[in-house]
Amino acid sequence: MYEGTLVRLRAYRKEDIKDALEYVNDPEVKRNMMPGIPFLYTLEDEEKWYQSNTALKDTYNFAIETLTDKKYIGGCGVNEVDWKNSKVVVGIFIGDKEYWNKGYGTDAMKVLINFIFQQMNINKIKLVVYSFNERAIKCYEKCGFQKEGIHRQEAYKDGKYHDEIVMGLLKEEWMARS
Repeated sequence: MYEGTLVRLRAYRKEDIKDALEYVNDPEVKRNMMPGIPFLYTLEDEEKWYQSNTALKDTYNFAIETLTDKKYIGGCGVNEVDWKNSKVVVGIFIGDKEYWNKGYGTDAMKVLINFIFQQMNINKIKLVVYSFNERAIKCYEKCGFQKEGIHRQEAYKDGKYHDEIVMGLLKEEWMARS
């Protein structure tokens, strides 16, 4: 387990499946997470993900839980690792809307960043975010991520095209902030 000031990153548990299924099927959460056609996940889909999650190499998925009441509120993790070039691609979501805009996502991201730079000894963290997801962009900027590029009109959502913003954070930048 890795702790911040508001959250703890821990392993997923079987009892998280029900809440995870609710979160990933919420239209607003799904809109920010999924690039493809939004479809509903079934309980079987979520159980398969949970089973495969423990067997994956070079991916590190964490459940996000609150420190105060140990409530599972979302997830984050390392989705891709390039050991040769010392870089990773990350993702995060807060599924419980009660915890939106209160610093929980930023705290979770900071804990994940520390894990990556301190435990994995990685040099660069990358992510991609949709241009309409202003809340996430602010979170990433608070953590020190910089915009590195734009994939113009890369995602079709809600009847129109949106840009994807590529963001990155170098270990030396993070260490200078700490």
